[in-house]
Amino acid sequence: MSATTCPDRPEPLDAVVPAAPPADARWLAVTSLALGVFGLVTAEFLPASLLTAMAADLHVSDGAAGQAVTATALVGAVAAPSIPLLTRRFDRKSVMLALTVLLVVSNALAATAASLPMLLSARVLLGIALGGFWSMSAALTMRLVPEGLFARAMSFILAGVSVATVCAAPIGAWMGDRWGWRSAFVAAGAVSVLTLTAQLFTLPALPPRDHPNLRVLGELLRRPKVRVALLAVVLVISGHFAGFTYIR
Repeated sequence: MSATTCPDRPEPLDAVVPAAPPADARWLAVTSLALGVFGLVTAEFLPASLLTAMAADLHVSDGAAGQAVTATALVGAVAAPSIPLLTRRFDRKSVMLALTVLLVVSNALAATAASLPMLLSARVLLGIALGGFWSMSAALTMRLVPEGLFARAMSFILAGVSVATVCAAPIGAWMGDRWGWRSAFVAAGAVSVLTLTAQLFTLPALPPRDHPNLRVLGELLRRPKVRVALLAVVLVISGHFAGFTYIR
């Protein structure tokens, strides 16, 4: 029987298996996530270096201006478990782009805030972006790189946290003294626009795979070790920001 008439002849492998994205493209996508983390943490830390100037300009006390940090923290804590649930049927690229848009809008509102309520509104948007981005970035990284490179990719993304933590406050303080506190948020806004552009062109389409639900979240919270770990994180982060915010 000829090859052209054999019904059981297998298709060539490259005809049924889609080609994997080029390695360079995967790492560009990881870089865009690292930029997102850097931009979020930078915006999160800026009030610590600008608090007194912000309070004086908005005619409020330092304590009232410090609620800009509280608003971000509280909303972020709620957004972290909520965003994956509410967006579980949407393409993950679209969700990450939407969260980065919130970061851009937050920085723009903060830079132009004429009152404390407007500033707090900006920080609420930042909290949504921060909680959602953090809760999804690790899972997306697992889909962008092979399993053997996941640790390297996550270390690269977390480097954005370290750089922002070290640089955001001193650079923000320097810019605030030189050009006013709003200039620091303008610079953060420029970084967020760059991040949005990078994500738009480098992140591939990522259709949802798993469908998280409240039952799974409830099962996790019923585990004693998980509750202890969450309490430890709350205490450490609360103490860190309570002291760090008012150091100026």
